[in-house]
Formats: sequence, structure tokens, C-alpha cells
Amino acid sequence: MPMNASRYALVTGASRGIGRAIAVRLAKDGYRIIVNYASNRTEAENTLARIRETGSDGELLQFDVAEGVAVQAALAEWHRRHEGDYISVLVNNAGIRKDNLLMWMPEDDWHKVLSVSLDGFYNVTQPLLKNMLVAKWGRIINIVSLSGIKGMPGQVNYSAAKGGVIAATKALAQEVAKKKVTVNAIAPGFIKSDMTADLDEAELKKMIPVGRFGTPEEVADLAAFLVSDAAGYITGEVISINGGVYV
Repeated sequence: MPMNASRYALVTGASRGIGRAIAVRLAKDGYRIIVNYASNRTEAENTLARIRETGSDGELLQFDVAEGVAVQAALAEWHRRHEGDYISVLVNNAGIRKDNLLMWMPEDDWHKVLSVSLDGFYNVTQPLLKNMLVAKWGRIINIVSLSGIKGMPGQVNYSAAKGGVIAATKALAQEVAKKKVTVNAIAPGFIKSDMTADLDEAELKKMIPVGRFGTPEEVADLAAFLVSDAAGYITGEVISINGGVYV
């Protein structure tokens, strides 16, 4: 990163799980973290407290990534309060699951899952791109899923959403690479978090070669590497972190 570049990182869905772990990990590397959350302010404040324990700082920024108008307003207000700064790192982490077999899936569950991941990717990424391109440095990391690579029964909506973000990652990476903006995706497998709390861990870990669920901190370490200057030649990639679970 250029010496005069700002050190702001926005992590969507950072009030818990993988998003929280990434926010805290990037704070350890000196980033000031913008903690996005949709509704759970208490947990977002807990994330901010952990960020401050690292010696860095941050702030809360509430919006639902699926609501384009709300996202635009929140980001415009942030830039008004931080004149001359820009968000150089974006982690699109927000996502939801509403699992069901497709034949029983309500239409609303289809649209909600796709909207958070796909519309959320557009709504947050598009308005932040210009400043990254002007500054000629930026990092965009999209948190996708094993489901988006191999497809998972009972998750047709989630697999479609994450698969769409994977394709968008590869396309956008080619658009912005010459301006030293990299775009990569991380595809976690089974990670211990609120998102997987309803799964049968004892049964599922039998299919994982390393024999356990991963931790949010392991995903966060990978994200921190992709943000670093050492990863400047890596773009358009989908990097799996899944304990050896492959198609």
C-alpha cells in the first residue's frame, strides 16, 4: 500500500463469526475498521471492543447490504465525516442461509438469500470502487462458500448466490487489475460460527479429511494475507479453506 494511503477497512456483517474475526485480524495489522451490521448493535459493539483491544480503532456503520438506498446514504455520510480519506479494503462478508429443498422453498427465501449476497456485493462494492481506482490501490475480498463451488443439496438458493459472487469476483478482477486493485474470494467449508450452529458437527466432520470444523480465525488469517502487499499478484482467485473437502 502507498505510504500516503488511508488505512480504512470496511467489513460487512462484522458483528459475529467470520466477519468479526476478519475485522479484529485486520485491526492487528493497523487498519481502522468500519464495522457494518444490519440490526444487532450489541454484538457489533462487542466487535468494536475487540478491535480496540488490539490497539487500533474503528466505528460502527449500520445498513442492510441488500438495501441499495440505505447503503448509498450510509457510505455518503461516512465520506462526509472523513473528507480526504477512502476505504481501501472491502470485505463483503454479509450473507444469510435459508435452507430448504427447492421444491419446498418459498419464493421469498430464494430472493432474500440472493439479495444479501448478490445485490449486497453490488450495493457496497460499486460506490467504493472509484476511490480505490483513483488511489491506485485497493483490496476487495468476497466471502463465498464451498456451496458456491460444488453446490449443496438443500442450499440451491445459497449455492446460486455464492456461485454468482464467484463469477463476479473473476470478472471484476479483470476490470480493475491495472489500477492495483485486487479482487479475490475466500470459500470456507464448515467453520464454527452462528451460521453453522444448527448443523450436525459430529456427523459432518466425518466427511472432512482433517476431521474438524475450521475456525473463523483461520479464515481471517487468509483474508489478512490477501489484503497484504505480499498478495499483490493474486487476483481473480477463489481460495478454498475447507479442511480438504473437495468435489
